[in-house]
Amino acid sequence: MSELFLREDLATHFGGLDVLEIADRLQGEVYRQVARRRTVRMEIGGRAYFAKVHEGVGWGEIFKNWMVLKPAVIGAENEYLACLHLEAAGVRAPTVAGYGSSDGGAAQRTSWVICDELAGHLSLEDLVADWEARAPTSCQVHALVEGVASFVRNLHGAGVVHRDLYICHLLIDQAAWREGEVKLAVLDLHRAQIHDRIPREWLLRDLAALLFSTLDLGLSRYAWLRFVRRYRGRDLHDVFDEEGKFWRLVHARAQQLYRKGESKGLVSGAFRQ
Repeated sequence: MSELFLREDLATHFGGLDVLEIADRLQGEVYRQVARRRTVRMEIGGRAYFAKVHEGVGWGEIFKNWMVLKPAVIGAENEYLACLHLEAAGVRAPTVAGYGSSDGGAAQRTSWVICDELAGHLSLEDLVADWEARAPTSCQVHALVEGVASFVRNLHGAGVVHRDLYICHLLIDQAAWREGEVKLAVLDLHRAQIHDRIPREWLLRDLAALLFSTLDLGLSRYAWLRFVRRYRGRDLHDVFDEEGKFWRLVHARAQQLYRKGESKGLVSGAFRQ
């Protein structure tokens, strides 16, 4: 059965069209395009939106993921539900303006989600891009580390595991940052899962991915400990006494990701254990 939701502003623009017709009209500046998925920025009535359109992935892709026990991303529903869930939990994510899913089986279904643009935000990856040339102050580093830790704690506390939790998917409010305040948002939730209780392995993967994406920044060991303390909200002695193995595994997984990225030329190679 097809599904269609359009907020009033989009209903005025797309009124009378079905899911597939709307999908054809979701055109604009292409930010990302992979096999059967595209992300575009578009403006309607002077208002900016991001639309993510998923076309049927085919049974081959679904079976490939099943073979390695990896949940397949077959449409926009994950992102749609995760954004709504996080909004209800008070965790900043893109605000949903529209969602559609066509008839048909999971392998052939077309779906899309449209969200308001997070205007005035910058990815953390872009924020730290010039750190080597223009070093941040220790206060700025401490604020960012604790801000990220608090945000990720709230994300996981809401039962959401991102499954692509790199700093490029965390956005900071630039106006607030200029005042020394860290206000974050998360995006690209198409792989996200919602759990009553997140399995430990998924937490490990999220945290390792986040650590991996910071390894070239030259942060000290104390920055990582600061993160762990704020993320867990407890004294470090108690955290490592109870969860030492878990955090060692997080660190090992991050280093494994780094070595893999180094072999593919995806990281600078500046990090050394």
